[in-house]
Amino acid sequence: MATTERIPHRERRPSLGAPIVDIQGSVSPAGISRPKHKRTFTGFGAGEIKSVEASIPEPQREAWTKHQASGFKDKDGFEQEVVRHVETTLARSMFNCDEQAAYAACSLAFRDRLVLEWNRTQQRQTFADSKRVYYLSLEFLMGRALDNAMLNIGQKDLAKSGLADLGFRIEDVIEQEHDAALGNGGLGRLAACFLDSLASLNYPAWGYGLRYRYGIFKQEIIDGYQVEVPDYWLDFNPWEFPRHDVTVDIQFYGHVQKSTDASGKSIAHWEGGEVVKAVAYDVPIPGYATPSTNNLRLWSSKASGGEFDFQKFNSGDYESSVADQQRAETISAVLYPNDNLERGKELRLKQQYFWVAASLYDIVRRFKKSKRPWREFPEQVAIQLNDTHPTLAVVELQRILIDLEGLEWDEAWNIVTNTFGYTNHTVLPEALEKWSVGLIQHLLPRHLQIIYDINLFFLQTVERQFPNDREILRRVSIIEESQPKMVRMAFLAIVGSHKVNGVAELHSDLIKTTIFKDFVEIFGPDKFTNVTNGITPRRWLHQANPRLSDLIASKTGGYDFLTDLTKLNQVENFVNDKAFRKEWAEIKYANKVRLAKHIKESAGVEVNPSSLFDVQVKRIHEYKRQQLNIFGVIHRYLTLKNMSPEERKKQLPRVTIFGGKAAPGYWMAKQIIHLVNAVGNVVNNDKDIGDLLKVVFLEDYNVSKAEIIVPASDISEHISTAGTEASGTSNMKFVLNGGLIIGTCDGANIEITREIGENNIFLFGNLAEDVEDLRHSHTYGSHNIDPDLAKVFEAIEKGMFGSQQDFAGMITAVRDHGDYYLVSDDFHSYIETHALVDEAYRNQEEWITKCITSVSRMGFFSSDRCINEYAEEIWNIEPLRVEKASDGTGKGEL
Repeated sequence: MATTERIPHRERRPSLGAPIVDIQGSVSPAGISRPKHKRTFTGFGAGEIKSVEASIPEPQREAWTKHQASGFKDKDGFEQEVVRHVETTLARSMFNCDEQAAYAACSLAFRDRLVLEWNRTQQRQTFADSKRVYYLSLEFLMGRALDNAMLNIGQKDLAKSGLADLGFRIEDVIEQEHDAALGNGGLGRLAACFLDSLASLNYPAWGYGLRYRYGIFKQEIIDGYQVEVPDYWLDFNPWEFPRHDVTVDIQFYGHVQKSTDASGKSIAHWEGGEVVKAVAYDVPIPGYATPSTNNLRLWSSKASGGEFDFQKFNSGDYESSVADQQRAETISAVLYPNDNLERGKELRLKQQYFWVAASLYDIVRRFKKSKRPWREFPEQVAIQLNDTHPTLAVVELQRILIDLEGLEWDEAWNIVTNTFGYTNHTVLPEALEKWSVGLIQHLLPRHLQIIYDINLFFLQTVERQFPNDREILRRVSIIEESQPKMVRMAFLAIVGSHKVNGVAELHSDLIKTTIFKDFVEIFGPDKFTNVTNGITPRRWLHQANPRLSDLIASKTGGYDFLTDLTKLNQVENFVNDKAFRKEWAEIKYANKVRLAKHIKESAGVEVNPSSLFDVQVKRIHEYKRQQLNIFGVIHRYLTLKNMSPEERKKQLPRVTIFGGKAAPGYWMAKQIIHLVNAVGNVVNNDKDIGDLLKVVFLEDYNVSKAEIIVPASDISEHISTAGTEASGTSNMKFVLNGGLIIGTCDGANIEITREIGENNIFLFGNLAEDVEDLRHSHTYGSHNIDPDLAKVFEAIEKGMFGSQQDFAGMITAVRDHGDYYLVSDDFHSYIETHALVDEAYRNQEEWITKCITSVSRMGFFSSDRCINEYAEEIWNIEPLRVEKASDGTGKGEL
């Protein structure tokens, strides 16, 4: 429950040593009546700001205007700002300013400049008073902020030169920054790309998320095993602004009391329980080549009664004196706490409600300042649910409208359904979130009542539509009648939204014909749409691969392709230009040398940059099939071992690179990581094999590591079981950087194939429409393991890579338990396709042609195109016209 009311505290007695005075009389000059403004979370609304400005006396306005802040404008100004921050903010000097201090001072110089545009953007959006979109995502995988800010503002060269004057290399300074640990996989990186595009396209938009103190975890590899340790990324973070005056009280537990008002209307009161305080932290999101700087608001949890109980401390109960604070802070401590335990499940649900309740309180309060009638709420507010994690926002908004604002159910529900859009990210039924009714009853008793009411009214409309079909009621019910009863969050999100979108054409088709088939019957096909994912070319080409970006700019007449990626098609005109091809190949080789250096430093393995670099970096999950990849690597190793030395000399050298985190409670995924490292330990030390095969696992994969890995890839693996990967976005990043793909007909691979041509991608494996039949035959018919895969299993079971017990689960999943992810069915095709990759790579001229052609045809996969589609089809919002502000007043709402 979000409310500004505080739990009453004991009145504090004044200290006897303090003088008590009764102040009387005026404390301001006579004749001036300036209205005093008490900050109310967001400053002034659009209607108030002009009259308030007019009421400020001219001399005061002139003084403010004369002394208003301005960011640096040239190299001297930049150097002056850096030195000022070193000496005054950091209290250091020329003699003890190391690279960490240079990073801090450089970041603060850019942040100072950024925050001026940020203030102006909020002011501009306040004055325009137009519809805003609020993007709710549990993850925002932002990566490093300094390099991004330099490039988006267009001042990286200036900073490079200025830092050199002060004795620092810009690369060393950038390296000091911790990645913002606010996400894990593609879901969070997509949200980050979307924020970049929203700002770059001048849309009025805010992101809302959680400020995780320790991220998901920092991954360390010890003796081949993943070990999770805290990620202390907040030790120094100049990119956030604490808003200690923007707090919301969030209620948990308690009970519901019903009463009747004078008109006979039943009113629900949620009472008692525990209150936790949400504190806002704001992060500026700069657009590229535009002054627009949007906001990402992250919530941190604090104890509502303060951090410290003095009475308990004084009575010697030291541990419990801080217990309330510790319990409250666990809510925003870690992304995706392990939910193998019941307490973990409760903490996850607590996280989700805490975040959406605080965010909705903020959104509703901002709307109420406009004094508009409630029916106009969907005309001013669009809220996008990024997956099912924020689905409780649907229930919370309904609760606010009926319980706190007194609207009738139907009017409130109409507002709710016209406000929300829901993005689905999975076709796996087991990945669709469900929470037990008992847990919700315990944690959020009023919300469970509302969920039951939503379900009742929904099922009544379904029954009227399908009067003779009782079975459909069971299938679409938000409440699953299982033991225990479960609340199906995806169904709640569908019922509570006006649009549901998938993230690739195949995915959107599959959800309409499989998991959400009944809902298409009920609501009609128009409620369901597709917005194929995209990536921001600013980070994933210009920032990650600056030499390639410069080369493309030299042939396309400038950097306009970074804001209109379709202009990449001009690159195809130079596919036969010898000088262009030569530089293209040199850039790829230089990127591979950089990655080889990183591999040596981080993993201790020496690799030859002339080898084919084969990369699979993503979350470790059985459906993404890293196990298929490592089984393929073992097959290659066994094949090489069986060759004569003369035969081996004819083989193509290859480096296979893995990276990604396994969820702490996901045993099988952790086994995959262990096997990769065990195989690497054997292969990398086999003198017979040498450089012909290297296997590397790069620990703690994140955005900044991806910026080194992606530009260096020759072939990348996107090999999920057909029909399981919703879209994937790393496939787009690799192709945009001049790498080719080996992949299944899954997710966005299909659309990439359509755009770049099937001659420029290596596809293999069964199709999505065959998967269910194959699974059925595994279970009820015969299931023969591929002979080559059987040899791989035999090698593992003989102990070639350590104790076979360590990897028995991976083998039995394929051999004895139905091979759900079709590893054996696709293995032969996978091995044959890798042979085609080897063959193609030998012909370097043809390979370079494929790479250049692929990059030139990637214009469709920009996140700018995605955001324009969302804006037009789902949110119904317009970009704001932007003019550089002549003053820096920044009186907009924050």
